Amino acid sequence: MPDRSDHTQATWRQSLQGWLWVAPALLFLVVFVYGPALTNIRFSMFSFSAMSLDWDFVGFDNYLRLWNDPKFTTALANNAIYAAISVTCQVGIALVLAAVLEARVFPDFSANLFRTALFLPSILPVVVVGLVWQLLLTPTTGLIDQILWETGLASWSKAWLGEPDTAIFAVIFVSQWQWTGYIMALFMVAIRAVPRDLYEAMEIDGASGVQQFWHITVPGVRETILIVTIITILGSLKVFDIVWVMTAGGPNHSSEVLGTMMYRAAFRDDMVGYSSTIATVIFFIALTIGLVQIKLQKDR
Repeated sequence: MPDRSDHTQATWRQSLQGWLWVAPALLFLVVFVYGPALTNIRFSMFSFSAMSLDWDFVGFDNYLRLWNDPKFTTALANNAIYAAISVTCQVGIALVLAAVLEARVFPDFSANLFRTALFLPSILPVVVVGLVWQLLLTPTTGLIDQILWETGLASWSKAWLGEPDTAIFAVIFVSQWQWTGYIMALFMVAIRAVPRDLYEAMEIDGASGVQQFWHITVPGVRETILIVTIITILGSLKVFDIVWVMTAGGPNHSSEVLGTMMYRAAFRDDMVGYSSTIATVIFFIALTIGLVQIKLQKDR
């Protein structure tokens, strides 16, 4: 009869080995993720500046101030608009482009050319993309305005980055131009994993390309759609660089997002506690989205 103490000791040894294997990852998470997050939440309870030793405990006053700040409402709305358009382009349009290119509608040379042209912007630095498009969108002297004048569409000419009604949409357009091709490449890899027999069977049954897309391609890459959607939404929530390079949140805070608002509070206005409050809000929104993703994956 086996000794129960030996079995318990073996189980304990296996458990210890498992913890030792995951210890480096746990240490990394504690030091670089959970620790800073908790520290940031603590900072959000104080009012202080980077160059001062005086910390005034204010509790939740920073959160109340943020809630009543009209710039926060604008920034949150811009992030929501950014996410909605990004999901439409980087998930919807990217999936359609990937399906068309993988359907072998075009000759191989043309398909490869389209793939390269669409993917190329994603390997460019964001700062370079922002500066180049800033020049292209410059009123009167920019290439976009010159094209509009030459094609008889002068009425469309405007200061795209200088008007409150168009600034955030101009920035979002540039972001979609850069990243849609990258998401398209991810979808192309997922589509290639779908068995070709399914397409051939539906083609024999007389199904059109659109029917094959809805009944084979979309269900076949459903997991990729979910993951890419979550990544896109989180990226839209944390966006900072392209907005800061092109508009810095202007004009008159009309293109402000949570990232630029946080940066301005910390490094321009020297309100570290208030900036930590904004960072905490971003963290909890991202955490909620992550938990929703886990719930959806478990349900599936």
